[in-house]
Amino acid sequence: MRKLTLLLLCIATLGLASCKKETYVRPNNLTIVKYIETNQWALSSDGLTYSATINDSRIDPRTFEDDGILVYISRGDTNIYEQLPFVYNVDAFSYSVKAGSLTIDVQSSDNQDTQPIKPSSRTRVKIVLIESYQ
Repeated sequence: MRKLTLLLLCIATLGLASCKKETYVRPNNLTIVKYIETNQWALSSDGLTYSATINDSRIDPRTFEDDGILVYISRGDTNIYEQLPFVYNVDAFSYSVKAGSLTIDVQSSDNQDTQPIKPSSRTRVKIVLIESYQ
């Protein structure tokens, strides 16, 4: 009886020792919400682009070089976000990023009417920084 108990104990010990421990690491992402007021949209000198710049020190040189940067806007500060770039009502919304700031551009996508429509209400902007490593 002792030999059988000892044998079962050895088998159970080997079975438990072979279990793999998995470690889950929570990603280190950051969501930033900013607002663009209607008076912050500036028309370019050629009249083809409305632009608004958002300054944020969290878009540092390391973030700019290594991480993913996604941008969403809520036109009219509604509860609906649209990911940039996109086209709405003949206007193309896009963005560009540099260390320390992000610029959102609105341009006409129609060759017949080249001047874009200026956003007429406050625009909520959601910036998602997705950490990555080279």
